[in-house]
Amino acid sequence: MDSFHTEGGLRVPAVTAQQMREVDRVAVEEIGPNLHQMMENAGRSLASVCMTMLGERWAGRPVVVVAGTGGNGGGGICAARHLANHGADVTLVVSDSRRLTGVPAQQLAVYRATNGRIADPRDLSSLQPALTVDALLGYSLEGAPRGMADDLIGWMSNVTAPVVALDVPSGIDASTGHTPGSHIRATTTVTLALPKTGLHVDAVGELWVADIGIPRGVFERAGTECPPAGLFSQGYTVRVTRTGKDAPHE
Repeated sequence: MDSFHTEGGLRVPAVTAQQMREVDRVAVEEIGPNLHQMMENAGRSLASVCMTMLGERWAGRPVVVVAGTGGNGGGGICAARHLANHGADVTLVVSDSRRLTGVPAQQLAVYRATNGRIADPRDLSSLQPALTVDALLGYSLEGAPRGMADDLIGWMSNVTAPVVALDVPSGIDASTGHTPGSHIRATTTVTLALPKTGLHVDAVGELWVADIGIPRGVFERAGTECPPAGLFSQGYTVRVTRTGKDAPHE
């Protein structure tokens, strides 16, 4: 599994976690956009998909955003801020806010200036979301989730609300699709820049790719196949399906 297709039949290449890590490195260290810009674009796209999923009365329906301490968590915190700015009933749960540093910490500081709430992970039993956002682990999974990450995956798996995952459902290996331990079964996954090779599994749900502003030159310097021209011609997110299953062949 190395590619996906848009509904119009456009082939979209997939990347491994290692390839995406190199794309991110080239962007941040050599060409741009910087991490703050990419995180902002990711969070805004994620928030937009959440609003669409909730329907016309989305602002009155409770959303719980579960965020980790890395870049994926920072994108989730950013999405929580955009949702709060638009009047959403949003609650943010960070796995361990004391471990936030750099841009994710800055995202939390900005979120605190909104009307959105922050809940302690130990208080999850009191929350009854209409939609849950999984921004816990991302593509850097190494082994089975442990400790609080495992607990939060368990909570998200047991609530009845649909789950929107950012980039990769937590607990799923981004490159292989394998699940070494507990994992999220997402209703929708919003993956960033390009699909990951492991996103062919059923636990991904409906798959959307979000444009986070990475230019072709970054992919080229990273030695990775570029997104096809016109991929985001209709907007900043596009739905893709798996080659060989439910997507048209070239």
